Amino acid sequence: MADQRPNPLWHPFADMGAVDGDRFVVTRAEGSYVWDDAGTRYFDATASLWYANVGHGRPEITRAVTAQLEQLDAYHLFARTANEPALRLAERLSELAPVPGSKVFLGSGGGDVVDTAVKIARTYFVHIGRPDKTHVISRTQGYHGTHGFGTAAGGITVNAEGFGPLPGDFSHVAYDSPEALEAEIQRLGAERVAAFLCEPVIGAGGVLLPPDGYVEAVAEICRRHDVLFVADCVICGFGRLGTWFGIDRWSVRPDLVTTAKGITGGTIPLGALLVAPHVAEPFFTGRPGAPVLRHGATYAGHPVACAAANATLDLYERDDLIPRGRSLEKPLADSLSGAAGHEAVAEVRAGLGFLAAVELTPDVLAAHPGAADRLYRLLLGEGVVVRPVAKGIVLSPPLIADEPELDLLASAIPRSLDRLLSTVD
Repeated sequence: MADQRPNPLWHPFADMGAVDGDRFVVTRAEGSYVWDDAGTRYFDATASLWYANVGHGRPEITRAVTAQLEQLDAYHLFARTANEPALRLAERLSELAPVPGSKVFLGSGGGDVVDTAVKIARTYFVHIGRPDKTHVISRTQGYHGTHGFGTAAGGITVNAEGFGPLPGDFSHVAYDSPEALEAEIQRLGAERVAAFLCEPVIGAGGVLLPPDGYVEAVAEICRRHDVLFVADCVICGFGRLGTWFGIDRWSVRPDLVTTAKGITGGTIPLGALLVAPHVAEPFFTGRPGAPVLRHGATYAGHPVACAAANATLDLYERDDLIPRGRSLEKPLADSLSGAAGHEAVAEVRAGLGFLAAVELTPDVLAAHPGAADRLYRLLLGEGVVVRPVAKGIVLSPPLIADEPELDLLASAIPRSLDRLLSTVD
């Protein structure tokens, strides 16, 4: 049921002239489901924005947050100050990191962690005597948040339009071509390139799966040219690809790993950057005059957010949820087989992790430019929440979802596609 009341709330990524008075208001959530203000239940097939991996309403997280609020509600992490939940979380993430001994820089979410990664990549080279290495390469269709550096790095062109000049020294290469990365490094000169930003599976850009061998190839290219390999695992981490961080599904050693979203199951905003020991080393010498990273968010390492994260990690471990991203990838792909053969569908992308995309045909998109949003609305009528993107819909269910929810997708999506075609013919 849409809320018809006008309201001054301004939504991200929204046509507010169309949204105001037509809101989908979520009032509660439990497990893999959410309810709207009319009391209707929906399968949350996107885990909100890719993050409710452990499901909604977990009492273990609520108890941890409540206990932390009663003991230490808030305090900063600047200079010498610390708190126990942040210290514990950093130790746990470091122990799990793809590169042993990684340092952990905490932030408020994925966007500021991406900006932190770019800053650290650049200043690392400054402090080892190579200040010309400032350029950052990323991929077409990649999404790296909406902060300054993340907007410049993002490869979804429309997301960078209309904001005036963006930070410089960024460029993009084809998302599926290691050769394009090699050529761009050679064009710029390796002596100028600091980092390559790479989502293991591109998420918001349409769930674009890497070709076989792609991740290993670009990691090796970065190694040969002394370019830092930054794995953006904000979406892919915490079980989404069936491993702790997503990038550890491949036998590579990223120099930096960005994480957020599933780190708290979305309950409280938090991000964490894993920094390989050799990149962190200049800042950890302990010598007089050692460089200081003059960067950090006010709420970085917030004790309540870190308590939520520690409780969430406990759930991943206790309930063995991390491997489910891999064990559920084929059942999810199978549930979309009916959509894959539908005349309105150009492609279904699935089979690597518990996420997928259903892309509509060019004819359908041309006949009805709002087809993706129309399909989203039709699926709401089937009791399923998906996320519309430019050419179709994406799915990323909670890791606790199971056969009944996948059966619902198997029936609801083809039925909604049939109804979509009846509106665009």
